[in-house]
Amino acid sequence: MKRLLSLLLSLSILLTPFRCYALTPAISYSAEVQETDSEPELGLTAKAFCLMEASTGQIICSSNETEQLSPASITKIMTLILIFDAIHAGKISLSDQVTTSAYAKSMGGSQVYLEEGEVQTVETLIKCIIIASGNDASVAMAEHLAGSESEFVRQMNERAAGLGMENTNFVDCCGLTEDPAHYSSAQDVAIMSRELITKYPEITQYSTIWMDTITHTTDKGSSEFGLSNTNKLLKMNTAFEVTGLKTGSTSAAKYCVSATARKDGIELIAVIMASDNYKLRFSEAATLLNYGYANCKLYTDTDMPQLSPLPISSGVSEQVELTYEGAFSYLSTTGEDFSVIERTINYTENPSAPVNEGDILGTLTYTLNGKELGRVNILAAESVRRAGYVDYLKRLLESFCV
Repeated sequence: MKRLLSLLLSLSILLTPFRCYALTPAISYSAEVQETDSEPELGLTAKAFCLMEASTGQIICSSNETEQLSPASITKIMTLILIFDAIHAGKISLSDQVTTSAYAKSMGGSQVYLEEGEVQTVETLIKCIIIASGNDASVAMAEHLAGSESEFVRQMNERAAGLGMENTNFVDCCGLTEDPAHYSSAQDVAIMSRELITKYPEITQYSTIWMDTITHTTDKGSSEFGLSNTNKLLKMNTAFEVTGLKTGSTSAAKYCVSATARKDGIELIAVIMASDNYKLRFSEAATLLNYGYANCKLYTDTDMPQLSPLPISSGVSEQVELTYEGAFSYLSTTGEDFSVIERTINYTENPSAPVNEGDILGTLTYTLNGKELGRVNILAAESVRRAGYVDYLKRLLESFCV
């Protein structure tokens, strides 16, 4: 009887929910976008421009950045995003072969002169799109991925909406159209440029190629065709490394460019839209990039605090493993002293099961001189289900067997 009473008492204790205390070590993190006090006088003549830092997405300076304008061939940035989405999802590979349709062959404007029935690899068509701005190559890839250009364009608009591109609507996949319903903005172009270069950094393997060749093989035989990069910034003498990205021009769009560059660990995106001059778009993009590198300083936390398992109550496990949602970066344009940045971890108080992988269980907050710079969420790295009577009984019996 005593042993039975002891067993029942122990079971009742185990059925009482556990409680744990919030742990608050001295650390800190944040991800707020820093606002600049005023726009610089850069003397740019383009109708709209936007300068963005890639890791944070922070806009450094801009003008008419949300105005809806024709994007011309910088439309192809979204086309490339969908291509690399498909590659990374395992739907296609770089070596897959793509057959050109009569419709793809019929594209005018900038093209690489694909013939109907001509077969090229996905990688070759990527080069044709990013280097030579091939409209025919863009449509060939759109049809290969989605069955038709119209379905591919629907997916482009869906992807744009997912990125928060509020001033964008695509009508075709290459930007050849002058339909007023086909538009974007300098800010939206920067957003999709950021998505491409940060999610798929391998794009720079293609966007930095100055000249290349492809081989046309048709019923008429084989012939080589030269590809020359439309981004003349690649050959300009600059104080930064130009890494891409895409140009565009039509009578409706005038001259556009989304220029990406790297220096001192900082990656910038400079978008120029509706410039009046073919060469001026490049020099004004360079002006934006020079301004950014002269005034920006980036803090990146490369040694985030190690996370210990967090105690939880009512679970089949008494603790849960943790992970950070991502890295933390902060861009300053005011020369702040990053050495005095403080980090603070705060956990959810008294967490209990069930816990699902990815649940937010805390934050790492970054502050500088009392100002919060941003924060990174701390997530559950695993799922822990709520314990039931059988789990408690099993735990109790295991304790008696020790």
